[in-house]
Amino acid sequence: MDLRIFTEPQQGATYDTLLTVAKATEDLGFDAFFRSDHYVRMGGGDGLPGPTDAWITLAGLARETKRIRLGTLMTAGTFRLPGVLAIQVAQVDQMSGGRVELGLGAGWFEEEHKAYGIPFPKEKFARLEEQLAIVTGLWATEVGKTFDFHGTFYDLTESPALPKPAQRKVPVLIGGHGATRTPRLAAQYADEFNIPFASVEDSERQFGRVRAAAEAAGRGADALTYSNALVACVGRDDQEVARRAAVIGREVDELKANGLAGSPAEVVDKIGRYAEIGAQRIYLQMLDLDDLDHLELISSQVQSQLS
Repeated sequence: MDLRIFTEPQQGATYDTLLTVAKATEDLGFDAFFRSDHYVRMGGGDGLPGPTDAWITLAGLARETKRIRLGTLMTAGTFRLPGVLAIQVAQVDQMSGGRVELGLGAGWFEEEHKAYGIPFPKEKFARLEEQLAIVTGLWATEVGKTFDFHGTFYDLTESPALPKPAQRKVPVLIGGHGATRTPRLAAQYADEFNIPFASVEDSERQFGRVRAAAEAAGRGADALTYSNALVACVGRDDQEVARRAAVIGREVDELKANGLAGSPAEVVDKIGRYAEIGAQRIYLQMLDLDDLDHLELISSQVQSQLS
C-alpha cells in the first residue's frame, strides 16, 4: 500500500509552507506530494494569505525535491485550456525529471469561479472528455508530426504538440462517484482511478464499476491503479487524536467513521479494510500543514507497518 500526502492549500498556506511539507514528505519516505486545485477556501476562516496556483506550486517543488511524485487531486478542467495545460504539465514533468502525475476533473466549485471571473460552463463533463483526448493526444503525438482535434468545445489545427514530458507517459488520474460516465472515462483514459472520501462499501462498489468498464473497453481491470483519498487524524493516544481533530474543526467520531482517525493501530486496521476491497494507494488528506509531527507519527507507526 502506497501512502501519499494530499494537501488543501486553499484553506490557507504559503508556498514556503507547502515546500516544508513536501520536503518532510520526501524525508519521511512517503511516495508522493499532491495538492488540490482551488482558489477559494471552503468552510469557515479567512483563508489567509490567499490561494496558490497548483501548477506554479508544483513547478517550484519539482526543482526542490528529488524523489517524490508530484501531482494534483484534481486539476479543474474549467481553469485551463487543454492545450495550455498540456504544455504546463509537460514542462513541470521536465523540471522534475519525470515525477509528475495529472489528476484531471471537470471542476465543480462555482463560488471560486465567480470570485475570480472564471467561466463556469454547464457542459463540464463533456468538456472534460475532450480535454482528456487533447492532453493525452498532444503528448502521444510523435515529434515532427502535428495534432488535430475538432470537437464541440475545442478546435486544434496542426499543433506541433510540443513540448513533450520527460516521462514516456505521464500518469493520468480520474476520480469521482459517478456510476456510469466516470467509470467509462476512467476506462478510456486513466492510469489510476481515485475515489475521494468514500466508505469501504462505496469504494468497493465504485471500483467494481471501473473494473467492469475497463474490461468492457478491452484494457483489463488490472491496467488501472485503484486509490482512495481520506482525511487523516492520527494520535498516540485519545487526547492527541482529540487535539488534532479540534485544530481542523472536526469531531473524532465523525473522523473515525469517514476517514483514517485514531491510534496508529486503528488506522492500520482501517487501511487494511480498504486494501481488502482493492485499494492499492491512499492519499492522506492533511488539513493542518503546520503539524509536521503528525507526518512523522504516520511515517514511523503507520507506514512502517504497511511496508
